Amino acid sequence: MAESLFPHLKWAQLWAATQETLYMTALSGAATFVLGIVLGLALFLTARGGLFQNRTLYSVISIVVNVFRSIPFIILIVLLIPFTKTLVGTILGANAALPALIVGAAPFYARLVEIALREVDKGVIEATRSMGARLSTLVFRVLLPESSPALVSGITVTLIALVSYSAMAGVIGAGGLGNLAYLEGFQRNHNDVTLVATVTILIIVFIIQFCGDVITSLLDKR
Repeated sequence: MAESLFPHLKWAQLWAATQETLYMTALSGAATFVLGIVLGLALFLTARGGLFQNRTLYSVISIVVNVFRSIPFIILIVLLIPFTKTLVGTILGANAALPALIVGAAPFYARLVEIALREVDKGVIEATRSMGARLSTLVFRVLLPESSPALVSGITVTLIALVSYSAMAGVIGAGGLGNLAYLEGFQRNHNDVTLVATVTILIIVFIIQFCGDVITSLLDKR
């Protein structure tokens, strides 16, 4: 039955492409989460009225974040080709897509982190500071826990964006479902392959959104 509905689809090939997409999304998502938290904290702490207010440092970080967040992803991949080849040794395959995925997503998530941290009750922050708490205590015991629902919601949105980015990267040889849809589906005019690859991407997105919503609701104390 499946063969008659999808005559050109090779299920082993679909599974391999799905694994590559999940691999790219998971690794780049983990790196994006860490870098985004670091950049977001730096923006929050050095902003006007922050604990370490520094207009110059904030402006530099903000400009870097805005620049890389604004570059269209397909162009960013091309711009990072020399860096990717130096770092990974190739510009093809799932690993070659990771630098562009991380550089493209981390600044985006950093802004979401900054927004989340700004929503933390200033009274709680001041109370913690008045007790002589160190910066590490303030960050790991107050800022991150209090903003955790927004942080999870933000990384959920970012992971979904990474799935989309990985599909675009696949068009230029990064592998994954995007590569399958383009090479085996579009270029060979196999619409059934394109359809199944697209539906698989949608399923991944729905699962990420569902898991993100559940975790956010569990963390939200309101």
